Amino acid sequence: MNNPSNLLKRANNQCELCSGSDSLSEFSVDDSSKVLICLECHQQIHDQEKLDPNHFRSLSNSMWSEFPAVQALCWKILNFLKDHNWAASLIEQLYLDEQTQVMADQLKVLNSEQSSDIKTKDSNGASLNEGDSVTLIKDLVVKGAGFTAKRGTLVKNIRLTDNPLHIEGKVNGSQIVLVANFLKKVT
Repeated sequence: MNNPSNLLKRANNQCELCSGSDSLSEFSVDDSSKVLICLECHQQIHDQEKLDPNHFRSLSNSMWSEFPAVQALCWKILNFLKDHNWAASLIEQLYLDEQTQVMADQLKVLNSEQSSDIKTKDSNGASLNEGDSVTLIKDLVVKGAGFTAKRGTLVKNIRLTDNPLHIEGKVNGSQIVLVANFLKKVT
């Protein structure tokens, strides 16, 4: 479907991901398959720093498209956002046939290798590294462990996770995941 007017008609003049209608453009999924997306989706797909996971909650509808290119792009975005419970749940529901899965795997956007370039930073913007020590900047209720980690608690020898927003560390003898925004690097 290389004819832009056919793509506009197929997409009903709206983004095939979020149903937006501002600044629509073609997005090439592979050599012969295109998806019509809005400027907002385009910017978020190509600039991970601008990525707002909540913008892509609309994929709960889009992923059921009858068009393999739309399905493949939805899968790629959801797979990138799989740390969010809602995205992980949608991935479990989404079935791609073999050819569409290959198309999704070959997409050169939102790759996990790219996300490794995003640094884990504390509340002040300081880069966190494996083995650093941090302190909590506020009281945090630790779900499932039955205690509250108090402000000022020192967490030594942290480990980075796949998600640049989180770190792992021991608090009160329990290994827990902490949100980096609630931490301050000890220098």
